Amino acid sequence: MARVGTGVRALGALLAAVLGASLAGCSATGGKRAEDARRAAAAEGRAAVNTPRWTFAMVTHSGDGDTFWDIVQNGAKQAAVKDNINFLYAHSDEGQQQAQLVDSYIDKKVDGLIVTLAKPDAMKAAVAKAVKAGIPVITVNSGSEQSKAFGALTHIGQDESIAGEAVGDELDQRGRKKALCVLHEQGNVGHEQRCAGVKKTFGGDLLNLYVDGTNMPDVQASIEARLQSDPSVDAVVTLGAPFADAAVQAKKAAGSKAEVDTFDLNAKVAAGLAGGALGFAVDQQPYLQGYEAVDLLWLHRYNADVLGGGRPVLTGPQIITERDAAELAQYTERGTR
Repeated sequence: MARVGTGVRALGALLAAVLGASLAGCSATGGKRAEDARRAAAAEGRAAVNTPRWTFAMVTHSGDGDTFWDIVQNGAKQAAVKDNINFLYAHSDEGQQQAQLVDSYIDKKVDGLIVTLAKPDAMKAAVAKAVKAGIPVITVNSGSEQSKAFGALTHIGQDESIAGEAVGDELDQRGRKKALCVLHEQGNVGHEQRCAGVKKTFGGDLLNLYVDGTNMPDVQASIEARLQSDPSVDAVVTLGAPFADAAVQAKKAAGSKAEVDTFDLNAKVAAGLAGGALGFAVDQQPYLQGYEAVDLLWLHRYNADVLGGGRPVLTGPQIITERDAAELAQYTERGTR
């Protein structure tokens, strides 16, 4: 019996060695070749899959010139190349017009829709129409609370209330006592949630300041006027990366010592963090929102996959400071962070 056991162990060792060598060979050759092929396909703009060329459309609440949505699109376009997807994009900061754009894509019978719900009441009927037409919908960025009820497969983004609470905690850690929360798009529920989250955890006073985000000189003038009228404000929180620089300029013009912090990240914000013009930023990884939305729609069409289990797939928040700026600079420069 002892000899049988020894023989079995020896056979097992032999099989393990053979299997290990086989796997090592796959990893060293086949795996590397497959990875090289995928990289070559991406570099040449070729798909990495052989599924049908489906058409996915994204409709957001972006205004003109908002660099945040450029990053979202960069992620979506990269996933679209990989997944052999024809990607379409449209936007409007007016809720009714955004809904009309969704309706137009439904009429074109696209294979999947990605939408934002910054103004959910205006979008509810359009999303319901898409779902009724059998078009799978994924919501991104805003509308996590309404996404499931509207019939979307899942929501990808950050929880705006949680993100706001993280900002309030960070302001406390920095010893701030009075902060200005600058809302650049009236009617955007996500913006209201951010400022409400800040107020919930911030131990100091929080003031909301509504500005016209489509008019940057007006944004700067409004912040400057508030800082001049209230020197006790020691922190300004903007809700989008493009508005951080306006706040920095307003601070200088007002002679204020307030720290400027912001939601979202881009190359200019990274530079501001590195140079000390900005205190911190809240990154919700917009590239990931676009990329994952397209990829999940592809997975759903190909394999009936759904992520989230009925809950949002969170891409943030992540607090970014001067310590992180150098590492992220290369990614912000190429438009992926």
